[in-house]
Amino acid sequence: MHSRGSLLSTYVEIEIPFHDCDPTNVVWHGNYPRYLEVARCELLRLFDYDYGQMQESGYAWPIIDMHIKYVGSALFTQKIRIDAYLKEYETRLRIDYIISDVATGKKLTKATTIQVAVDIENKEMQFVSPPVLHEKLQKVI
Repeated sequence: MHSRGSLLSTYVEIEIPFHDCDPTNVVWHGNYPRYLEVARCELLRLFDYDYGQMQESGYAWPIIDMHIKYVGSALFTQKIRIDAYLKEYETRLRIDYIISDVATGKKLTKATTIQVAVDIENKEMQFVSPPVLHEKLQKVI
């Protein structure tokens, strides 16, 4: 499924747990990257290249840049939807995210992550995404 000008997209829904909140029942800002991670893994699974497959292929894909814009607050027990959109893959993985309230559709957070391939053996960053990524994506996009 494609959306928002992306090459590939998916979403996950979660209910905010108590342990993610501050004393006022608002999600602590540092927990949002974990929500992005859940959606990112779901997106990577669409083309069979989650973190286990990355490692097996000889590459790590560390996040080298992350931007988060908090538009609204998520609260304890609130159900949220995290949409993940693959935007780039030729030289890096750029994934955009929208976090919204399931009940109302109200946008709560916008984010972007950038990941690059690093050869596990020699620890060298790759300036072009490795062929394995292209092969896996060609099957679904």
